Amino acid sequence: MLLDDPMVKQYLQDLLWKIVPSSELRDRRLELIALDNETFNAFAVPGGIVGVHGGLITASESEAELASVLAHELAHLSQRHYAQQLEESRRNRPLVLAGVLASILLGAANGEAGSAGIASTLGGSASAQLAFSRRNEQEADRVGMQTLVRSGFDPYAMPEMFSRLQKTYRFAGNRAPEFLLTHPVTESRIADSLNRASNLNRPADQANSLDYDVVRTRLLVHYGQDMSGLNAQFSNDAKSSPRATYGLLLTAIELNKPQQAQAALEMLPRQWQQHLYVKLTTLDFYLRTEKTQEALKLAKELHDLYPGSMPATYYYGLTLRQARDFRGASNAFKELTSDYPDDAAFWFQLSETQGLEGNIGAVHRSRIEYFLLTGRIDRAQRQLEFARREKGLSPIDTARLDQMEEEIKRVRQEMDDTLS
Repeated sequence: MLLDDPMVKQYLQDLLWKIVPSSELRDRRLELIALDNETFNAFAVPGGIVGVHGGLITASESEAELASVLAHELAHLSQRHYAQQLEESRRNRPLVLAGVLASILLGAANGEAGSAGIASTLGGSASAQLAFSRRNEQEADRVGMQTLVRSGFDPYAMPEMFSRLQKTYRFAGNRAPEFLLTHPVTESRIADSLNRASNLNRPADQANSLDYDVVRTRLLVHYGQDMSGLNAQFSNDAKSSPRATYGLLLTAIELNKPQQAQAALEMLPRQWQQHLYVKLTTLDFYLRTEKTQEALKLAKELHDLYPGSMPATYYYGLTLRQARDFRGASNAFKELTSDYPDDAAFWFQLSETQGLEGNIGAVHRSRIEYFLLTGRIDRAQRQLEFARREKGLSPIDTARLDQMEEEIKRVRQEMDDTLS
């Protein structure tokens, strides 16, 4: 499934675009998808689609380690390791993206079928697609490390990440993370990586960004199995660690402990309290405890202070919707679908809000976009048929639906051609 946390998505986009300018990518038209999967994995496929599992962030122990994996994947992409035969992939990027998302959704219900779908979408079996030669891995390590250093990160983060993964999953066999199955880590590879790092300059400042600390803590809580135990652990560490204090805030919200959540918020250092993501966490706290007026005041303040911010706009829309300002909420989600037209989650939120607004024609169109982006072509076609049955369609409405029907036919044909 897709990771529906706008703060995580914004952070990953920011980190990716911190790295991309220092990479050897010529075509920098990229589309990021964040997957709600706690396994360690990341991929970049022809067409500029970069996928990151939430588990990659929690498995990393520093921002530089996370960046090293992204830099490595971008190196595979820039060096064209994924297959020169997919020349048309850039033209068909929306198709590839839809296929990947459709396979992810299928995999949620049927893991084997989902894996097969992803493999077919990406132009071959997973092993064939990602079974890079030793030479390709060495080249991706070399180019990726250069990208990492030019981006201001510690080159030693790459061998440190590889070494820790090897020790952790030494005897895992087929149960190892997919990243290790497709990018085998050997002693010689770690040694080569350490040797390269020793010849490169280390940055003076190796501290994690506050963004990274916030996002990683959010995902640790998101994937936590024992929320009460996690809450107790954060409570013990809160006095000495702002990250633990923020974790205490998150777990208190999840456990419906408003007094503890408020105390944790007040305990955070001022730098944390003023951070956008922490303010949005406060806003989420207000929404969950139905403090609608407090939420409205903060949401408007953040929307004005951070124009164009994905997470600020998203929570602004949620707040307006809870306050029953459906038109205002629709406008907020329309802004997101305009800025991020390939993000299915925003089309879903828009369609839900338009339904509450009573704009049924718009609901149909937004749902068609959502189904197309997630590769559910039959559902898109069915939604189109529902839309055509609505009374009082204007010539403009009919023209829009005709255009969407052509798009459905095109995507269906191209997906059939790709999978045949």
